[in-house]
Amino acid sequence: MAREPAVLVLAPMPAAPASAGNRRRLVATCEALARGGFAVDLAYLAHEDQVYRRFGQHPPTDLSAMEETFRNVFLIEPRAVIPLKTRAPCFGIDEWCPAEAGEFVAWYFSQYPETRAALVNYVFLSAALERVPPGVLRLIDTHDRFADRQTQYRPFRAEPNFFYTDAAGEAAGLARADVVLAIQAAEARHFAEISPARVLLLPPLFPPQRPFAVPERVARIGFLGHGNDPNLFSIGRFARAWAQGWTPDRPELVIAGEICRSLAGLEGPGVRLLGYLDSLADFYAQADLVVAPMLMGSGLKMKVGEALSYGRPVIGTEIGLEGFEPEDPAHRCRDAEEVKATVLAVVEDGQALARLTAASERLFARYADAAETAEAELIGLLVSHHEGRGAPSPRTRGEGRDDLVVIATSGSDGEGALPDETHPTTPPHHRLPVHFGDDGVAEVLSPRAGRGDAHGASASPENIVLTGGGITITGEHSARSRPATDPDLGILVAIERRPGDGNAASYAPERRRWFARAAQAEGPVPRLGALDVALSPEWVRSRALLPAARTALALAFADMAADWEAVGRIVGRAGERIEIATGLPGVLASGAHPTAAFLIGEDSATELRLERVTPLQIRSSGAYADLTGRLPAPVPVSLGLRAEAQPPAGARRLLLLTDDGVGRISLEAS
Repeated sequence: MAREPAVLVLAPMPAAPASAGNRRRLVATCEALARGGFAVDLAYLAHEDQVYRRFGQHPPTDLSAMEETFRNVFLIEPRAVIPLKTRAPCFGIDEWCPAEAGEFVAWYFSQYPETRAALVNYVFLSAALERVPPGVLRLIDTHDRFADRQTQYRPFRAEPNFFYTDAAGEAAGLARADVVLAIQAAEARHFAEISPARVLLLPPLFPPQRPFAVPERVARIGFLGHGNDPNLFSIGRFARAWAQGWTPDRPELVIAGEICRSLAGLEGPGVRLLGYLDSLADFYAQADLVVAPMLMGSGLKMKVGEALSYGRPVIGTEIGLEGFEPEDPAHRCRDAEEVKATVLAVVEDGQALARLTAASERLFARYADAAETAEAELIGLLVSHHEGRGAPSPRTRGEGRDDLVVIATSGSDGEGALPDETHPTTPPHHRLPVHFGDDGVAEVLSPRAGRGDAHGASASPENIVLTGGGITITGEHSARSRPATDPDLGILVAIERRPGDGNAASYAPERRRWFARAAQAEGPVPRLGALDVALSPEWVRSRALLPAARTALALAFADMAADWEAVGRIVGRAGERIEIATGLPGVLASGAHPTAAFLIGEDSATELRLERVTPLQIRSSGAYADLTGRLPAPVPVSLGLRAEAQPPAGARRLLLLTDDGVGRISLEAS
């Protein structure tokens, strides 16, 4: 039986659930590859998880769903900390590409030498393409333009918390590819100007979910988004504008998605936060009209394409509709205030609402036609390369710049498309070339990838169950990464970390996941030893377990691997208050980070509340070790803590836990 040709796809975000724009872009690209007859091996570099957890966000990851979707799934955990700030004018092109990415690519091609194409998501991972062997087609899906991205933040007096570089860095990264994929036409032209690679326009295809229909009335307007800076700045400004002067006869603004975790205080009259929703259909069933009041950002706003695919009329700024080639004034508003005025105008005028719905339908039809044609261009190029009929790189062909940009238009055959032939099978899409393969080949990729609910999993025979001290701790070994709680096992408290080291076991998606629940369990608290784990939100954010269970849990995990260690000294006690002089990583010295603190004794623990962090005007705070190699220099501080209960006698360690790190302070006698 013939096997499908494979493409390795390396991404710094998971493909399931498709709860953010970059995830939906990843899914759409993989679906396009599958429609063209290619198997997808997905390598998830756990980059996004590390970045977002520093802001207290824990976007869900569903490795089980990914395993059911792709031919192979790999999990790559970087050892190093991804820097969010730089003292230089911008990041170097490779500062966000950990060595583990390239190490994995080299390992992968040693195991799967038949794979003929490798696609990395984002230019900042382009260094991984240096480890791709000769003869393999190298592609970069850019998602966005990152050169001088930081300048978009200046009107907001803010700094980006995501990657940005300069034109020279972006050009150097793109030069590593044979083919560069651009999500919209303006960026395709920009990349063609700075890169020797062939540039293809590939807007994502949004399969229609519901037909357009004029709403009977507009009771709710909707916004769905992830918690990134452009979304936060834009919807924050629009929500405040919408709330001003709001009356009950006006539509309610409903906001959904991971972004709601970062919008505390925004909810009020006229504005409601729905939180994270598992189903896109549920959200669009609630929104009669969708707004895209974007004030910054690049790439293409996936939320707009999805709203149109669900038949919802859209009103937005020109930035919000960039890449959709908007024509109607309602799709080219200047700012949040004009979006608000346009919404109010169509709400009060049925004919205007009908015109908006018709304009949105025409916009979606034009976009879908161009996206289908662009997809055929890419598949044609990949098939030609796989069958040995296409040179992999314009650099080896000596081509000039004039033919590097392929911007699909309706009805074009497109460079790289297969010549007209008579084939024995039906193409998967009327614009896609037939891919020759055995009829018995199984489906490669679900057309609804990543959109379903979490996949259940039965308990693994490798589960570990430990009881004592009033808690039961279960270590489940599986790829079941979605649940934060389990009706039988309790609350997720920690996940095993296993940095990639060039072998199959380290790249397998299965991990030990630790759940805990209160129980009538006598005896000593089980001690788990020096586990290397990432903490769940339970420790710092959720705090759903009862206090007695939390302190028992801290004792169980007291010896887990730390990211930093320091020596401290108790310099004051007054009732339930404790003062400790020590050193903290510079990033924690402001005291602004949410923190959980536990004083650990021989056989018991006490949770403390960190009330104050005071920098000390001394040169050194004593012994300190950064065990990651990437944390800021330590700052001498005094910690003001309040005990929730009587501290254990002879306590000699303080655990200081944050969203993304574990700190351990050894206490000296005062």
